[in-house]
Amino acid sequence: MTTLSFGPSPARRDALARRIRLLVAATIAYNVIEAVVALTAGTLASSSALIGFGLDSVIEVSSAAAVAWQFSAREHAVREARERTALRIIAVSFLALAAYVAVDAVRALAGTGEAEPSPLGIVIAALSLAIMPFLSAAQRRAGREIGSASAVADSKQTLLCTYLSAVLLVGLILNAVFGWSWADPVAALAIAGIAVKEGRDAWRGKGCCAPTAQGQACANSPVR
Repeated sequence: MTTLSFGPSPARRDALARRIRLLVAATIAYNVIEAVVALTAGTLASSSALIGFGLDSVIEVSSAAAVAWQFSAREHAVREARERTALRIIAVSFLALAAYVAVDAVRALAGTGEAEPSPLGIVIAALSLAIMPFLSAAQRRAGREIGSASAVADSKQTLLCTYLSAVLLVGLILNAVFGWSWADPVAALAIAGIAVKEGRDAWRGKGCCAPTAQGQACANSPVR
């Protein structure tokens, strides 16, 4: 009689945990640099969008640090026990990001300040748009295979940064070329809505693909 094996083997699980730790470390390192550059450029250009983008990077560091803490445990049982706490931290990070982006977008639409063009901001937004999708996809694949809702949720945080990078890049370019200061905050409000949804899903433990006998199947029930 053949015994069905559910999920990855212990050796594969350890390899996936190491991969997630490396991806999270890379995400933290890049976001620290991104935060410093964006906050500096935003201050110099009086750009609320760039400052908001820099603060988003700080929030992303907290989310990635939560997953790093979870996967710093060598034992699989300990990592599972830390899952709920990591998800709560990620959810709060999403909601904090949504609140800041929404308030900042409304302030920008109300005309509280006019940002100057920022070549440095355009460069950092373009770099993030090129780098973040690969980090997000790699972590999401590993998280789904190992069955970690927190790793998948953190990868969505990274993917959200990609959307914000695109919004920021378009807004900075339109402002620099045409002087359309309204373009960025309007798109940012849509991003805030996405962040609220992802924060709610992370709080409920949704979005993880857990291993099954056939491979992976979507497990949209809350993590227990």
